[in-house]
Amino acid sequence: MTSLLRRISRIARDQRGVSAVEFALLAPVMIGLYFGAVEISDGVSADRKVSLIAAALANLTAQVSTINTTEMTNILDASSAIVAPYSASKLTMTVTCLSIDANKVANVKWSVTRGGAVNSGTISIPSALAVANSTLILAQASYAYTPCVGYTITGTLTLSDKMYMSPRISPPIYGTTTCT
Repeated sequence: MTSLLRRISRIARDQRGVSAVEFALLAPVMIGLYFGAVEISDGVSADRKVSLIAAALANLTAQVSTINTTEMTNILDASSAIVAPYSASKLTMTVTCLSIDANKVANVKWSVTRGGAVNSGTISIPSALAVANSTLILAQASYAYTPCVGYTITGTLTLSDKMYMSPRISPPIYGTTTCT
């Protein structure tokens, strides 16, 4: 019996391999945390770029009083360049000019899109922006984001943002369509 107790005591005092066992227990947790942090930071970066695209679309459109097809293509191209290094093929952008009538109803006067659907009819806007007899530019951007590692868990996520901006000079005319 003493021989058995000595062996158990010797095994309990033996420190060889403790680091290997600790590493084997902690490595999967640490690797998971690392990949999780990478996924989250990449997703936040893509979401930030979508917000910047919406802001650029609204800002560039609000600066001009007349826009032809070539200029709108340039605005869309410049805005889509922001998404780099992500693929611009997964990006949809829409620019809409809204005319707000005396009853504070926002009516679409013209809408241009790349990869999405044009807006038409009336659109609900935040009440703070519904100023009677005014005009707004609505820029919408969305991106189909697929995580590098976590795509099996989440699949593709749609990141989107929109920005409202008042025209700076006058309500922009797109082609021959006025926004008033």
